[in-house]
Amino acid sequence: MRKPFSFDTQLEAARALVEQLRLEARVCVDFVSEFARQGAAVDDERFLVENGRFQAFVTNGASLTNLLAELVSVLDTLTVKVSADLDSFRGLTTGEKFIGRFSRQRMWRRHSARVRAAPVVERLRDLLVKSNETAAVIVSYRTIVIDFHKLGEHGLIGIVEQRRRLVDKIDIARLRIRELNAKALTKQGRIGLYGSKAEWERMEQERRALKSEADRVAEEERGMREDSQRRERFINLFQVFVDALNSQVGRCNALTRKMVIDTEERLLIYQAQVDTDIPGSKVQISAELFPAIAGPIELFERNMLVPQELEHRKRTADAVFASKFETFQREPEEGCGGPIIDTTKISKRLRFRLLRP
Repeated sequence: MRKPFSFDTQLEAARALVEQLRLEARVCVDFVSEFARQGAAVDDERFLVENGRFQAFVTNGASLTNLLAELVSVLDTLTVKVSADLDSFRGLTTGEKFIGRFSRQRMWRRHSARVRAAPVVERLRDLLVKSNETAAVIVSYRTIVIDFHKLGEHGLIGIVEQRRRLVDKIDIARLRIRELNAKALTKQGRIGLYGSKAEWERMEQERRALKSEADRVAEEERGMREDSQRRERFINLFQVFVDALNSQVGRCNALTRKMVIDTEERLLIYQAQVDTDIPGSKVQISAELFPAIAGPIELFERNMLVPQELEHRKRTADAVFASKFETFQREPEEGCGGPIIDTTKISKRLRFRLLRP
């Protein structure tokens, strides 16, 4: 049975895994560099050891991005719940409407007290704190995989070029073997046909020399071929490593994009709440306090977040997220497709009432 989900525990686990992967990636890249320098000295026994390390990195990298995707998905779910609570403030309860029959002022005081008592703002700020912390982990890991992808790819290109030159040498050796064998065969055909016995013996010595040289080149060719095949196994291993890093970059990009869009959404929900201008309903939000999500906050501070524009971008970001993390793909709900909250649809009368002292 799975233990109850703890956001803080999972976030701390993600941070620890980032540091672990930083070390694992360094070990892998260092070996790629070592192989590029002295590949001929690395044997098949070493391959088994390194293969285990490289495969562990690939597996752990996928585990980390899945863990980060779960954190992002949980934050999205919590945002939906906060938005639903906030929507309940858009209208009046039955009790408030009943009081309004006798006193409009008391009705709005009761409504204001209900809104003030709900910890929506605190929950929104907690979501922003968690968003900032999660985004920081994503940014940290993305930087790691980009840096090591460049190093790994650079090393792999060099190793592939080395093997290409080795293959060229093998082709040249094979041509040389055919040439020597052809000459030896020609010498053999001439023995006994022309010249004296001494001449025949000389041609036989030349034939044997050609054959001996062909055997020597053939032995070198076999060694180079075995070396090429061994290098190919390592190249395949390094390619899996580089491809995994590239995949992780793509996953981090999807996580980052969704985090940005979802953060904009949370800021719009917050704006809808603080529009009521209830004393104590505002919390300090700035790019300095939340550096990992500074981009959306800077737009928020300049009043550049528009709910209508967010709808399409969120659908797109969610689709990319679902394609990268199928485990967290949500079934479309009835009535979905619109933004979670649209501040433009707040009743003018309600807004006016909520702005009253």
